Amino acid sequence: MATGYNPPKYFTVKNSILKMLDSGELEANAPLPSERELMLSHDVSRITIRKAIEELEQEGYVYKIQGKGTFVKGDQKRQNLISITSCTEDVKRQGMTATRKVLFNCIIDADRKRQSRLQLIEGDKVFNMARIYYADGEPINHTTVYLPYKLFPGIEAYDFSQCSLYGVLEEDYGVKITRAERTLEAVLAYEDICRYLNVNAGVPLILFNCVTYGEIKGREYPIENFKCYYRSDRFKFYIDQVRKDKFEK
Repeated sequence: MATGYNPPKYFTVKNSILKMLDSGELEANAPLPSERELMLSHDVSRITIRKAIEELEQEGYVYKIQGKGTFVKGDQKRQNLISITSCTEDVKRQGMTATRKVLFNCIIDADRKRQSRLQLIEGDKVFNMARIYYADGEPINHTTVYLPYKLFPGIEAYDFSQCSLYGVLEEDYGVKITRAERTLEAVLAYEDICRYLNVNAGVPLILFNCVTYGEIKGREYPIENFKCYYRSDRFKFYIDQVRKDKFEK
């Protein structure tokens, strides 16, 4: 005789929370009800609640902030780590409207970090600009960029809220972008970034540091150094790898 299946209690709690996410009752970055509230509403133990939340976190539905609670992750957009594309290109490729806002741009002396990364010497200048990128009106990325001014004189005259930086480099300065060296790390949002990206302090962000290279008249130069913060609740990154060599026994 067949018997009915009784799912584990944590599974019932997990599905209940998923229904709240699917219905829109809990929006992106909204806090989950407290453990005590969930215990009372489901009549289960704290261990059961923690098991349900642990699985939701492992499956990418929620994230935790130490001392603050558990929060809802939003829909995430994919970006390939291998391809060299602008944030605007990535947003448009996913069918969304891309816009950007320039926070500042100026010509400054290259500090030691920029001298090292852009192969500059003391006294060289860099074009420094910060922008916010939006997808369908929502802020998703804060980027600060440095370019060797001696390679791109007059670049400060462009309105980069309306035009693509890579487009200007390629079309007006004859650059052929060739490769990029990137590092990626998880960081917590600090006050200024919170204000620009509309997230709470301590929310996890994805930080990229990058040096981009390009050919100008047949010679390769480091043409750009940038640092950008992506909202981790809106973007995820993937790597498409190909095995080239045979396995060595």
